[in-house]
Amino acid sequence: MTARMLTAHGRRSTIVLSCWIPLLAGCQGLFGSHAEDRIPQYGVVDPNLTRELKMVSLPPYVVEPPDELEITVRPATAELATTTLPVQADGNVDMGFNGDVYVAGLTLEQVEQKIAQHLTARAGPRPPREPFQASVRLVNGSQSKFYYVLGTVTTQGRFPITGNDTVLDAILAAGLRSNSLPEKAYLVRPHPAGGPDQVFRIDWDGIKERGDTLTNYQVFPGDRIVVPGGRAPGLLSTLLGG
Repeated sequence: MTARMLTAHGRRSTIVLSCWIPLLAGCQGLFGSHAEDRIPQYGVVDPNLTRELKMVSLPPYVVEPPDELEITVRPATAELATTTLPVQADGNVDMGFNGDVYVAGLTLEQVEQKIAQHLTARAGPRPPREPFQASVRLVNGSQSKFYYVLGTVTTQGRFPITGNDTVLDAILAAGLRSNSLPEKAYLVRPHPAGGPDQVFRIDWDGIKERGDTLTNYQVFPGDRIVVPGGRAPGLLSTLLGG
């Protein structure tokens, strides 16, 4: 076996390259830092918003497509006792020979009342039949209520809401990328047309490093959490583990 020896030119090239690599990496980090500084911080901090340690119950659930409802009727009939029905795109539940009932936009209690009234009216005045009663429950929890995580995250999209979600839960569920800037993150809450914007700053460092709950807001259906990002790491930075 013949050992290969570096020539003087080869040694000089290696030395020059090894000297330039840290310099290039430092320049890339400097440019990346300047790019991050140019990204604005949106939103204000509102100490009155519900948040971790000061959470509230969500308002009564409003049924929408494509929720699935478990409907139990008393007195039971041959056609309908207990059944699971989806809320269709047109807002109705199809109860077969008992007809359609429009339930979109109603709370579960209101759906129970409407189905009971519908079945009682269809049965007609035939004493001694007692009025129908209905019990309605959601199948598999919420299917039409979501929050959204957008921007530079691993999984961008919508996430089912449980009623006990916070900003920290949402960002961890979506996952951060190497160029995510959660310290510039903010929460956007839906508002009526023409109303003022509702944009709230998220203090990620406070949440993560100091356990500060002030901006670890409770997440409600329709909320958008935006995580900006810097320039994706280049090849050199990736090779150096940056």
